[in-house]
Amino acid sequence: MPQITHINLDIAIIGGGVAGLWLANRLKNAGYSLALFEHKALGSDQTIASQGMIHGGMKYTLSGVLNGSSESLADMPRYWRSCLCGEGDVDLRNTRILSDFFYFWSSDSVSAKLSSFLASKTTRGRVDPVSRERCPPLLRHTDFSGSLYRLEDVVLDVHSLVVNLAQHLDSACFLIDWAQARWQRDADNLSLIITQAGHEFYIHAQRFIFCAGKGNGALLEELGLKAPAMQLRPLQQVLVKHSHPYNFFGHCLGADTTPRLTISSHKLNNEEHVWYLGGSLAERGAQQSPTELINAAKAELAALLPWVNLRAAEWATLPIERAEPQQPGFIRPEQAFAEAAPELHNLLVAWPTKLTLAPNLANRVLDLLQRAGIQPSDKHNLDLMDLPHPPIAPTPWELAFPPAMSAEESLALRFTEPEEDA
Repeated sequence: MPQITHINLDIAIIGGGVAGLWLANRLKNAGYSLALFEHKALGSDQTIASQGMIHGGMKYTLSGVLNGSSESLADMPRYWRSCLCGEGDVDLRNTRILSDFFYFWSSDSVSAKLSSFLASKTTRGRVDPVSRERCPPLLRHTDFSGSLYRLEDVVLDVHSLVVNLAQHLDSACFLIDWAQARWQRDADNLSLIITQAGHEFYIHAQRFIFCAGKGNGALLEELGLKAPAMQLRPLQQVLVKHSHPYNFFGHCLGADTTPRLTISSHKLNNEEHVWYLGGSLAERGAQQSPTELINAAKAELAALLPWVNLRAAEWATLPIERAEPQQPGFIRPEQAFAEAAPELHNLLVAWPTKLTLAPNLANRVLDLLQRAGIQPSDKHNLDLMDLPHPPIAPTPWELAFPPAMSAEESLALRFTEPEEDA
């Protein structure tokens, strides 16, 4: 017979992306006893694939009006900045900032539209025009004749964000092998049973919270639950390894409401850089083969930045599926989502919908706990659980273009000061 240990917790979080990690930090700070279970690596999949832009929703206003998404996001940069200064709900002082702002720019064909819109009252002073002499190095070329605006929104190194959030949780993050774990339903209550080396841990919690992104779908299916339902928004990002010293973060305006192209910059080493490309290119790329998408990316960059020589660049793609709560007509959710599962008393299901809204998700969960009367207790026997701890997920560019250096050297490089013109 296996040895059995009962672990009693206030909260058990399933999923170690930014949503689960941020929520765990808020709950720990509020005094709840908790454990977080991750089956792969902290930040893996959707979180680590993010471009790190903590935006205030301006990229969703390109139709000329402030919609629900832009309004719900408007205060997020200020909220994150307070945390980055150590003055907010979560201490992010050890998170690396890649840039204190990013850009909107346009080609000649849509410059008038961009200038007219961003000069309107709709933007409420959240965007500033950039003069020719203040252009970033990438656009400081005589052939650039479009419009350029700067947003005072921050760009984060997502890997360091995950490390920062994980460090606050002591030893409360555990690696779970779902082949060695099973759910147990007792009436309308849920428990988790984990088998490890002949030992069975029975995890009991006032609330289990699913924050596993796309993995929420499989978890709900295993429990026979059809609600809350999930939708997936497929993307395929492009990675361009090059040797140009152009550190740039920005959105290029196209004909659609989604940015035509989004660029974020990342270092592999002192000589090599990676542009990580998203926007409409990545949305259309979900339906293309890697070769087709790379050719499309080459054509886009040649059209938008013809003065940049990328003949010696290396190219790769990364398919991603963004998980969201199901919406009528497959529209984009306007806010983070957290809701009780209708058939289980102690289960909440959550999706942040985007990196920027992780704090919004935590606020929603804390509100649900308060309304349900779930208060911190004296259940603190987590030290009895002898399970391994998950690693931190590597970045997409480290996987696509493995750096010729040790992990320690790579980490040290990540925390060097950004370039002055970033």
